[in-house]
Amino acid sequence: MSDNVVAKFWGQQLDGLLTEIVREASICQVKLLDPGVVDAVLNDNPSVCGHDNPAAFKKLRDLLIMTFVVRGKAFNSLGPIEADALIQEITAKLKERLGSGPKGRFGGDGS
Repeated sequence: MSDNVVAKFWGQQLDGLLTEIVREASICQVKLLDPGVVDAVLNDNPSVCGHDNPAAFKKLRDLLIMTFVVRGKAFNSLGPIEADALIQEITAKLKERLGSGPKGRFGGDGS
């Protein structure tokens, strides 16, 4: 399989996960871009939710864990340089989706 096809595959996998993460974070009103929030979600701490929805919070947590697994597999398949480049591109897209101005609904500074 060519490197381009492999990179596209992993890009689609990660992009799909991030799309669902944004959806679930929106449902729970979790400000993922604020410091410590992703750690709180990974540690199963729903206090970071602005809206109580245990099912959506569980799915958000599971998706974040799955993202780390897929990221590791992408590193093994692509190599660290290519995987880092892919992850940086996807992270920029995620910040575009999440950053809706200063202190947007997903936290962070909107940049």
